[in-house]
Amino acid sequence: MRRLRLVKKRPDYLTMLCAALAFTAVASLGWVAWGQAPQPDVPRAVAQQPGSGVRLTMCGNRRNSADKTCVVDGDTLWLNGENIRLKDFDTPEPQSAICGGEAEVALAKQASARLLELLNNNPWTIERFGLDSTSSKRRLATIRINGQDVGDVLIEEGLARRWPDGEEFWC
Repeated sequence: MRRLRLVKKRPDYLTMLCAALAFTAVASLGWVAWGQAPQPDVPRAVAQQPGSGVRLTMCGNRRNSADKTCVVDGDTLWLNGENIRLKDFDTPEPQSAICGGEAEVALAKQASARLLELLNNNPWTIERFGLDSTSSKRRLATIRINGQDVGDVLIEEGLARRWPDGEEFWC
């Protein structure tokens, strides 16, 4: 009778190398994807003072630039090249009469001018949050003057509505 010999298999170094490379690639992609993922909604407060280098103008038709600082409309602005959408309120659109015609455009211009006036004539703070769900390029933020949200000021003055539940009264 013939005896069977057990042969020890040598480790397959090529398979081990491929597995290690695959693990490294997946881990690296996960690391990159984690860095691109939306960051938690943790507010960062930064004080801004009129006369301390932040002076806003109306944006007009200026192209994007790294240091752009201007008011787009009653709820959107650029601050040192960062596109910011103020949260929890909405104002009419000045660039297009979406539903209210000329009256909407006129109210939009009033809201934009009032936001500009508030920010240029008062000390204010800004709290930044995550990115706007409608545009991954806009940062959501709240601006406060003496602790009061500028959106609440515009709402009280009849220039804005609560978002998302307020009535679009300019339509």
